[in-house]
Amino acid sequence: MASKNPNDQYEELRKRYLDKLQDTLRSDETTEAHTRQYEEFRAEYLPKPLSWYEKACGLCEKLLPLSPDAKKRPELEKQIAVCHLKATPEGTTAFSILAPIVLILTGILLFLGVPMVVGGEGSLFLVFYVGIAALCLIIPLAKIPYFIANSWRMKASNEMVLCIFYIVTYMRHTSNLELAIDFAAEHLDAPLSMDMKKVIWNLETGKYESVHESLEVYLETWRGSNDEFIESMHLIMSSLVETGETRRLEALDKSLSVMLEETYEKMLHYAHNLQSPLTTLHMLGIILPILGLVILPLLVSFMPEVRWYHLSILYNATLPLLVYFIGRDILSKRPSGYGSSEEGMEPTPTGKKGSWSFTPMAAGIIAGGVLLLIGLLPLLMHFANPNFDLVVPATGASKCGPTGFCSVNTLDKEDDNLKNAKFWFNEYRDVTVDQENDVHVLIGPFGLVATLLSLFIPLALGIGVGLYYRMKTRGALAKREEAKKLELEFASALFQLGNRLADGLPLEIAFSKVAAILPETVSGRFFNQVSVNITKLGLSVDDALFHEQYGAVHQYPSSIIESSMKVLVESSKKGPLIASQAIINVSNYIKEMHRVDERLKDLMADVISSMKSQIKFLTPVIAGVVIGITSMITAILGKLSSKVGELGAETATNGASASMGGNLLTTFSGGAVATYFFQVVVGLYVVELVFVLTILVNGIEDGPDTTSRDAHLGENLIRSTVTYVGLAFVVILLFNIVASNIVPT
Repeated sequence: MASKNPNDQYEELRKRYLDKLQDTLRSDETTEAHTRQYEEFRAEYLPKPLSWYEKACGLCEKLLPLSPDAKKRPELEKQIAVCHLKATPEGTTAFSILAPIVLILTGILLFLGVPMVVGGEGSLFLVFYVGIAALCLIIPLAKIPYFIANSWRMKASNEMVLCIFYIVTYMRHTSNLELAIDFAAEHLDAPLSMDMKKVIWNLETGKYESVHESLEVYLETWRGSNDEFIESMHLIMSSLVETGETRRLEALDKSLSVMLEETYEKMLHYAHNLQSPLTTLHMLGIILPILGLVILPLLVSFMPEVRWYHLSILYNATLPLLVYFIGRDILSKRPSGYGSSEEGMEPTPTGKKGSWSFTPMAAGIIAGGVLLLIGLLPLLMHFANPNFDLVVPATGASKCGPTGFCSVNTLDKEDDNLKNAKFWFNEYRDVTVDQENDVHVLIGPFGLVATLLSLFIPLALGIGVGLYYRMKTRGALAKREEAKKLELEFASALFQLGNRLADGLPLEIAFSKVAAILPETVSGRFFNQVSVNITKLGLSVDDALFHEQYGAVHQYPSSIIESSMKVLVESSKKGPLIASQAIINVSNYIKEMHRVDERLKDLMADVISSMKSQIKFLTPVIAGVVIGITSMITAILGKLSSKVGELGAETATNGASASMGGNLLTTFSGGAVATYFFQVVVGLYVVELVFVLTILVNGIEDGPDTTSRDAHLGENLIRSTVTYVGLAFVVILLFNIVASNIVPT
């Protein structure tokens, strides 16, 4: 065998040691440095709750390291990687077991241990409920990485069309995939921007040898959920190997059209399949609970064991959480949309300039606190003096002052005012809980005035939270409507701007020319603002559009407008002709998006309108009527209790009759759940249901648009709560007048 040339041997040895040295330097220094930088980069974009969950998983893994099922482990690792969680499958599995155990122990301590220490009686019901809830949480807690990953995918998918658009627009004038992905990453919102930056990051740190390889690995995470995104990216990559300019541009345009068409089809299927889950949600969250409210008055009247907190656990905790998680599941299946503006509005303070003012949080707390204090007056009065009450006496009894109320002692059984009173303020009833041992307790308040004042408690929650969101988004909807008007005519305005650029005009002059052509339109005012910023303030085009204080884009919060101007600024660096072509492509893109968006709104109109009617009218009205019926039934049963008690006293000489009278007295005691607390439970349920359904409707219509969500929360919470309280007030008053005449005094 012939020996190698000494020079070849030298070059081979040199190359080998250079590769070895490079690997050593990369592993010892570069990886550590990049890891630290990536941690800073990751912490900037990941939401705070994820860091809390990561710490909890890390702690649980140290305490109880449990390995997940070997078959499920690869999928679990994939979900953890998708949402960039700093956790292991062992940690997430241990958390799903230890968290319920801690919850059970906490429930036993709070509801059995503490009451026994202070000399009271514990509640086995609450301990049992906490135990069942903790066991039911094991599976959802184990699925948290899946939920986070789905939420991540949903937020990212709403930017996918825009991502393809950015990459295509950039590559039309600069055929460089790495720079195009970097351009998209800089202008997209999180979390898709983080994914794009991670693609470039993996390339720069040497994890992958080429941007194609790094991108292919990332695209596999979307396999099966967003195949159109993968197909569009492959068409973009194929444009790099096309020999002719025409074929290269055709491949780029095809990638954008594929993304739009496939997204359109997925949204069509989503709209068609939305009926069944929303019907389930409607039945579980609205119809069945409301039907239950109709039965509850009889249930609580004939079952003394039922307490108000039993109803509160069912209606104020279990049902709202069930509706929320069903709604989240519906939203997690929503296909990618067309981007949404996440630009929030600064809270608008109240008060005149120079005077004191409120922040939205302070205004909500003050308003809610005042209303809550009014609602708690019956309880505060009873706490201050348990034996004090006020009554409106029956006809013929001694007259009271100008208010019509008489001050009485609650425990004074012989007072005629107490026996035959028409209306009470508090009305705490003496209920027998143990007939054999003759054990009595005071339960209430059942009084008409107390019931009416209880309406201020749900009003406090609805007004307080609603006022916070309304003030937080004050002016947001007006600007949003202005932005939507601009979006409708923006396509034609951009087309004219593109034509002016094609004539060779500089961008600074083109804005003023188009503004002069469209003087009475929203787009004309937008372009005129840009021109004024350039000519009078001396700003560059970039600052005239995006300056924090003077930028025209900030006056119209719209992702479409913002992305269009970003493309314009970037393409203008290549010259007016390139900018002209880019802005005309943007015009066509906006027209296509608007067509698809209008079609989808048409398909979902029936479902959305039904849910909106539930939020604004049906649920508050039905609940208000039910409260009125409950108040009437409770008042009637309370009067029957008094009559049966008199009957039992008259027949006390007959043992059997007295026993029968005592049993009837217990049966018609009016219930162990006071009307006051019953109304509070139902009222809070109405507010919670409106809150959850508003989030669901906004998510279906607009995706993760926080400004629109907060504005609708402020509007719906105030309107629906006022509707419920107003109707309940009238119905309770009328039905109690009827009840006072049904059973004669």
